[in-house]
Amino acid sequence: MSYVPPAELARKMIEAGEAKVHMSTKDTLIRAYMAGAILALAAAFAVTIAVNTGQFLIGALLFPVGFCMLYLLGYNLLTGVFTLVPLAWIARRPGVTLRGLLRNWGLVFIGNFAGAMTTAVFMAIILTMGFTQEPDAVGQKLGHIGEARTLGYAAAGFGGMLTLFVRAVMCNWMVSTGVVAAMMSDSVSGKIMAMWMPILVFFYLGFEHSIVNMFLFPAGILLGGEFTWADYFLYNEIPTVLGNLVGGITFVGAMIYATHYRGGQDAAGQGAARASSAGRGTAAMLQPAE
Repeated sequence: MSYVPPAELARKMIEAGEAKVHMSTKDTLIRAYMAGAILALAAAFAVTIAVNTGQFLIGALLFPVGFCMLYLLGYNLLTGVFTLVPLAWIARRPGVTLRGLLRNWGLVFIGNFAGAMTTAVFMAIILTMGFTQEPDAVGQKLGHIGEARTLGYAAAGFGGMLTLFVRAVMCNWMVSTGVVAAMMSDSVSGKIMAMWMPILVFFYLGFEHSIVNMFLFPAGILLGGEFTWADYFLYNEIPTVLGNLVGGITFVGAMIYATHYRGGQDAAGQGAARASSAGRGTAAMLQPAE
């Protein structure tokens, strides 16, 4: 598997962020919708494994399969664009404005939420035989997760909200590390290996991922969890989104940009390469034909 060195990685991250800003509304929404739906299905898969085996570690080990699928298909998660898009704005790439950045974030949020909600409805139907039966063990677990991670945080007051925020920061530290690590290889196997490790870490440690929560909490409500939509947004989703934003920019994007990206040197190097190539082309034209 070929390795992409850090300096080139930094440039690829900026280019990826720039491409996402210029992506059409249709493509942005479709790719975000599918990302949310696939990641939600992976979360349902992991919870099902944990309930059926009694071993949460096994669920955490297998959860990254969803992340790998959506990444390889070119779909977009909010956690990823939180890290990549600001770099294109900081690097002052042409056409990348603050308005474009916020537009991208807003569209990806909407698409991720719609996709995750679709999977939540599908799973609620499956786990209750079309809402004709009480939820099975997996459905009951989903309801309890929602209660503990909304009302549980609220009951702890400031300490609960601080814990939620820090978990969200550390979540996107790991998740965005997975996104970036996948860009360090040009092979499918290398990308999967690089993504799997940090995603496993975040899931097993119980960090707060805004898109995973777009599935867990709506599914919990549909399955009879004793918390409300207001509880979900106030005591989880909004603080989680803010923490994911801070974690992705601070611990991944900004660090790689600050230590590895050299905009002026890259431009000079590209100019020298073009000049060298032009020189070789001219010399070849002057060679006599054989």
